[in-house]
Amino acid sequence: MILLDTDHLSELRFPEGQKHATLRQRMDKAAGETFATTIVNVEEQMRGWLAFMKRAPDVDAQIEVYERLRKMLEFFEEWEIIDLDSRAVQEYRRLKKEKVRIGSQDLKIASIAVANEALLLSANLRDFRKVPGLRVECWIE
Repeated sequence: MILLDTDHLSELRFPEGQKHATLRQRMDKAAGETFATTIVNVEEQMRGWLAFMKRAPDVDAQIEVYERLRKMLEFFEEWEIIDLDSRAVQEYRRLKKEKVRIGSQDLKIASIAVANEALLLSANLRDFRKVPGLRVECWIE
């Protein structure tokens, strides 16, 4: 299984750039692999759009934000979403005990990846490489 972090998901959602093409090519070469994301990544995307909604100055400005929110939900309908389950929580606690120093959201994502023996695709290699047992690569550079 290959899990995509938020930065890689964003490249797939907005296909205008070269990074999108690079990621698509790598994914096509990995035919037969299962691609998924985590519930934590979905949460991050939701929080971003809800914060954007809150900052909209009036209801007219919210029209576009709601449309983008709907498109995001449609995007995630096509993805397998891996939960933060008891195995991932056990891994999270182990990593906390080992004093792995990365943000709690990233630690949850890493824990899900390790618990599922998945490769994580992320541009945040600096932080994720601190996690023992996590396989992480960046496919958008």
